[in-house]
Amino acid sequence: MRILQIGSDRSKRGVLYPGSVGYARQEAYAKEFGTLDIIAFSRSADGAKESRSEHLHVVPTDSASSLFYGLDALALAKRSPRPDVVSVQDPFETGLVGWLIAKRLNVPLHVQVHTDFLSPAYASHSLLNRMRVLIAAFVLKRATRIRVVSERIKTEIEKNYHLKAPVTVLPIYVDIGKFKHAPVDPALADRFQKFKTKLLVVSRLEPEKDIELAIRSFAKVAPSDSCLIIVGQGSEYARLKMITRELGVEGRIFFEGETEGARYYPLADLVLVTSRYEGYGLVIIEGLASGKPVLSTDVGVAREADAIVSSEKNFADDLKAWFENGPRNAELRNYPYKNLDDYVRSYCEDIAACVKR
Repeated sequence: MRILQIGSDRSKRGVLYPGSVGYARQEAYAKEFGTLDIIAFSRSADGAKESRSEHLHVVPTDSASSLFYGLDALALAKRSPRPDVVSVQDPFETGLVGWLIAKRLNVPLHVQVHTDFLSPAYASHSLLNRMRVLIAAFVLKRATRIRVVSERIKTEIEKNYHLKAPVTVLPIYVDIGKFKHAPVDPALADRFQKFKTKLLVVSRLEPEKDIELAIRSFAKVAPSDSCLIIVGQGSEYARLKMITRELGVEGRIFFEGETEGARYYPLADLVLVTSRYEGYGLVIIEGLASGKPVLSTDVGVAREADAIVSSEKNFADDLKAWFENGPRNAELRNYPYKNLDDYVRSYCEDIAACVKR
């Protein structure tokens, strides 16, 4: 079977870069399918190059601007071998391009949904997001099959649209063992040893992640012998640093920058997730897999995975309650995959089912 995928992950961990985690995962899919061709949205400045392995072929659009992603992807698709299925990474820009390709070739369209785009917070974030909600409605109604990453997204899609296509819940794969058995990093333990309780945030520092909520809640209710460790980088960094100074907690809040979050979970007593919306919530899974309780807003898989679910309004009160009563340990619930092979098989079977349908 030959699959054509339209993707948009430009991160250094994504499919544009051979040797990355994302590239290795796509190689596993390609081997299962037989052949996987990927047209990946990219900017010329990314420096991404066309690459091949035994079953995988990745072609970056190498666009002068994000405005040309779609046109460049369509041009590349015309030069690609005819696929059995077109699969798209989202129901937005890649979804629209994928639909045009699938329609021209008269092949099935498989649509993946990783974001809770029907959350009110998603649309209110930007004009672009509001346009994406409209595009998603168009694309999903023309899909042959839809893969979502949580029951929450499936419920919202089925409630809002009358779809003919089946919707399958296939969560994102996480190497649970990596987090379950991770040892404490001695250097980190030494750095934070004077704090009795250590809270952890692993997140991009962007508005939709609402890290300010974590900082203000911590400043309001956390005992003086506790600290908040924030792993991640983003456009909100300077503003968040200023808030910590204004609140007088800069000596107990640590911004670690862009580094490996897995090193910090064994050290943490509680993981905080304050996002306004999430499609899945990898940090929720990683924290619970590490045996650490997670206090989360009601996003992604928080309820499914058995996190402590709160709200923006009640977050500080629920954090205070945790300091007083715990729990101090936690267990990941409802995670469906035994290993990577199990995930790859489920993922590929869902796409292949488009042909049978």
